[in-house]
Amino acid sequence: MKYSLAVFDLDGTILDTLSDLTGSLNYALSNNGMPERSLEEVRRFVGNGIRKLIERGVPAGTPADITDLVHADFTKHYKLHCADNTKPYDGITEVLREIKSRGIKIAVVSNKADYAVKELCLRYFPGIFYIAVGEREGIRRKPAPDSVNAVLSELKTDRSEAVYIGDSDVDIQTAANAGIDCISVEWGFRDRQFLIQNGAKIILSKPCELTEHICL
Repeated sequence: MKYSLAVFDLDGTILDTLSDLTGSLNYALSNNGMPERSLEEVRRFVGNGIRKLIERGVPAGTPADITDLVHADFTKHYKLHCADNTKPYDGITEVLREIKSRGIKIAVVSNKADYAVKELCLRYFPGIFYIAVGEREGIRRKPAPDSVNAVLSELKTDRSEAVYIGDSDVDIQTAANAGIDCISVEWGFRDRQFLIQNGAKIILSKPCELTEHICL
């Protein structure tokens, strides 16, 4: 077997979360008298955690204390609405179950807030993942390898037996920093050309292709 552990990104890889992220961002912006952002703008803003999403979403030059208020409003709203329109990508749940059935451990490492990662994985993928972690205080977010390293340690897996699967340049960098293989997917928030420009070596276009790349 090629790998004994597959670590997945969340947003744009196994879950389409863009609509709910946009809704909560626009609630927070509007609540603070700021212009709303389009779905495509938010698509470009995501990938580096909630704080960076907020900083990219507020108007240029917004003071830090005002950005803090927007961040707080986003968090309050997203905790209640993180699953309003979010859904797994077509076929991904079946693929995850198949990978797990072949004896491969699967985990999630995301830059999304930890509370949302755990809530969404429990809601949409109950019992599938061995570990699911998001952004936590005191832990460097991706592309730092800290969370991936913690998963490797907890699941007692050698780096040579692990692969990271994600849809962004951040995920490519995370895998490189952790010293593990990377599979990029183009059904998420970044297109194939962007992924190629950022060093992707393996790019998949459909979830069903994951099985042969991870399990064989």
